[in-house]
Amino acid sequence: MATLSLSTVSTSNCMHRLSHHLPKPSLYSLSFRPLRRSPLKIRLAAVGPTMASSSGFSDAIGDALGQVSIFSAATGKEVLIKDLWDQDQGMAVVALLRHFGCPCCWELASVLRDSKSKFESSGAKLVAIVVGTTDKARILAERLPFPQENLYADPGRKAYDVMGLYYGLARTFFNPASTKVFSRYESLKEAVKNYTIKATPDDRSSVLQQGGMFVFKGKKLIYARKDEGTGDHAPLDDILDVCCKVPIA
Repeated sequence: MATLSLSTVSTSNCMHRLSHHLPKPSLYSLSFRPLRRSPLKIRLAAVGPTMASSSGFSDAIGDALGQVSIFSAATGKEVLIKDLWDQDQGMAVVALLRHFGCPCCWELASVLRDSKSKFESSGAKLVAIVVGTTDKARILAERLPFPQENLYADPGRKAYDVMGLYYGLARTFFNPASTKVFSRYESLKEAVKNYTIKATPDDRSSVLQQGGMFVFKGKKLIYARKDEGTGDHAPLDDILDVCCKVPIA
């Protein structure tokens, strides 16, 4: 196992701009292991920053994701993703956020929270999955706040592996796509008013995980977008547009 000390990186781009609002974290010393992948053999293709479609994903992706177990922030119990919405006709917006200690994820979570009623009016359930444990989930849920019934913890990053989401130092700290966060500076500043770095996963290698946004109709993937870098989130209007165009069962 190799150990990499980030002696030149103290935090992400968005943390730098918010340094007067957030406590300064100590430099991370991260122990890395090879990125885990699901044993299920699924052909996964990257979805570029300006392209959002379900093409390139195996038809079995819904079944594969459904078998992943995560933990409910509301109950602390382990649940299968397939049990979170009707696998025949139900629709779900499945947001995979980086980790509970990411300020950019607090901003995204606030946007998802404020859009929850719009998702529901279109017949879609919001499922927010975040890297970390349920105790970290409750920190975000209570301080942001965010509805615990829609929040789930994935400490092993299993859902991220199945969906083929990006992982690594360069994408987390140095990807050009991350500059998009500067256009949302006011929204980000508002979202982190009650932020605490204590929400960061104890497994520091988890902070290198990137997220993505997906919409399912039953088991069928109808929208997919992988974040290219930290803060590179899917446009909310695109997600709502997809949800509104799908007939409610």
